[in-house]
Amino acid sequence: MLTSLGIIIGVTSVILLISIGNGLKSYINEQFESLGANNVYISPGKIFNRGGHFNREAGFSAVTFTQKDLSILERNLKNVNYIIPVSQISLTLKQGTNNADVNLVATTYNYATAQNQQPSSGNGRWFTRQEEQKKSKVIVLGTKAATDLFTEGNPLGRKVTVNGKKLKIIGILDSLGGGFGGGSLDNNIYVPSTIGYDIIGNQNIQTIMVTAKSKDQIEQVQDDIEEIMLKKYEQDAFSVYDQSQVLSSINTILSTMTIALSGIAAISLVVGGIGIMNIMLVTVTERTHEIGLRKAVGAFPQAILIQFLFEAVILSGFGGTIGILLGSIGAKIINNFFPAQISTSSIILAFGVSSLVGVIFGVAPARKASKLSPIAALRYE
Repeated sequence: MLTSLGIIIGVTSVILLISIGNGLKSYINEQFESLGANNVYISPGKIFNRGGHFNREAGFSAVTFTQKDLSILERNLKNVNYIIPVSQISLTLKQGTNNADVNLVATTYNYATAQNQQPSSGNGRWFTRQEEQKKSKVIVLGTKAATDLFTEGNPLGRKVTVNGKKLKIIGILDSLGGGFGGGSLDNNIYVPSTIGYDIIGNQNIQTIMVTAKSKDQIEQVQDDIEEIMLKKYEQDAFSVYDQSQVLSSINTILSTMTIALSGIAAISLVVGGIGIMNIMLVTVTERTHEIGLRKAVGAFPQAILIQFLFEAVILSGFGGTIGILLGSIGAKIINNFFPAQISTSSIILAFGVSSLVGVIFGVAPARKASKLSPIAALRYE
């Protein structure tokens, strides 16, 4: 058990880290699918490079979209269902003696439909087009914002204070989890753009969301948007991207992190292999007389080499099996608190590597045993 401990720790760590990486990928894919698969986004700055990968050198862009940009897109874009402005600001929400730091999103009545964020049954509703046009003082809360402000009772119908304005709560969203490049979506609050511009203090738009009529038309819609926007802005002043590009970039980052962390965890496999080699070298010394006796009755050097090599593989294979069991159990426990998904490939990889470690680090002791002289070995005490 002590000899195999390094292999056990290494295999367990590798399986746990790969499981967490796979779980995160699966969770993020589900989240993005639930937020509307046909959406195309227009944001300031060059977020993605020409290869479609996330631009690590993307900095702050001085470009701010205006209501005029929105009108131009509405007049010229085809094959789209919605063109939705999104303006955001971080502020403090107040209700009685309770405060909550939130992200206010000022947008239009069709945002919820485009993003699949309608409040579920019993949790109120989204604001209407009429409420937006009339600048009605209504608000929809993310689930975390709601629980932070209201520790008891139903928040629906009650009022909160936003920058001195009292707004009526008409809806509570279900939990949505984290958002790309920012905090939790559950900490967002949503107001009609007309009242939101008054709260923010201007009518500038941070992001424009365009919903294509079908997935097949997303690429054409992106090309049309770029053609329209390039008449006013430089190529590097804005980005047009869909969710698949964001998802691809996130998955690439997660895959790189998982490989790097798994590589670090695999160092313990090397340590475990050295432990097996040391023990096997000691075993060769302790069993010198046995080796001499076997050779004296006709055992070939290859038979001695295979015997000791096989023993080293058994030790590492035993450690790998225990590590797989512990890693699988650990991943299932972690999955109750954090996304973790066990894959067959990670189990096969872990067991294969642990067996390979046994072969590599068992060669030196096995060769030493196979080269012993039978006469010298029989005389050894």
